[in-house]
Amino acid sequence: MTTHIVAMGGGGFSSSEGYAATSLDRYILSLTDAKNPLVCFVPTASGDNGLYVSRFMNAYSHAHARTSVLTLWEGAAASLSRLDEVDVFLVGGGNTVNMMALWAAHGLTRKLQDIALDSSRNVVLAGSGAGGSAWFEACTTDGYGAGVSPFPHGLGLVGGSFCPHFDSEAERRPQFKEFVDTSQLPSGWGADNGAALHFVDGELEGCYAEREGAAIYRVEQDENGADITQQPMTVL
Repeated sequence: MTTHIVAMGGGGFSSSEGYAATSLDRYILSLTDAKNPLVCFVPTASGDNGLYVSRFMNAYSHAHARTSVLTLWEGAAASLSRLDEVDVFLVGGGNTVNMMALWAAHGLTRKLQDIALDSSRNVVLAGSGAGGSAWFEACTTDGYGAGVSPFPHGLGLVGGSFCPHFDSEAERRPQFKEFVDTSQLPSGWGADNGAALHFVDGELEGCYAEREGAAIYRVEQDENGADITQQPMTVL
């Protein structure tokens, strides 16, 4: 069976006009073969922010999907008991450090890894910002509260590293280049807000954008230092 991973640098419903589903949200939904897919929103990185949850529910219910929310700050046991029914996991943005710590404490890290490797089911794992970073071996984060830092504690479902918000936060691009150049992070991908990488069973399928100008960049270390190369894009 198939595991799709869609990692967005930012964007989607949470930053659209009226907080409506965007073309990237609709692309994520198109990847599931379920006729009436159940989409589980995971807002851990935002502290299970209620307004964020409401915007998700509105956006995805209007996109003709069934919706659920996985909460870990309260009611974790009940939320975790329903994960085997989910077709699409959508992880929200926020603090990557806090998110990964809570996931590990509640056993969600292992559960998501097991789901991704389950050969009996098709699943879509997607997210924006922190939610896009989670699937990689490593990423950049400002979750420590002291500027942009390397964070080598991702789920490891995709090899290499990830840097979201590549075009919207001035520190991200030069810091990511430095981290790769100095081997603090492995080679990886930078993603503008509104741009996404799509992996199928761990292999890159394509790079997509919900607006013109949003791009994906490959940041690769070689003998001359880290090199940044813009990737071919498909605008949805």
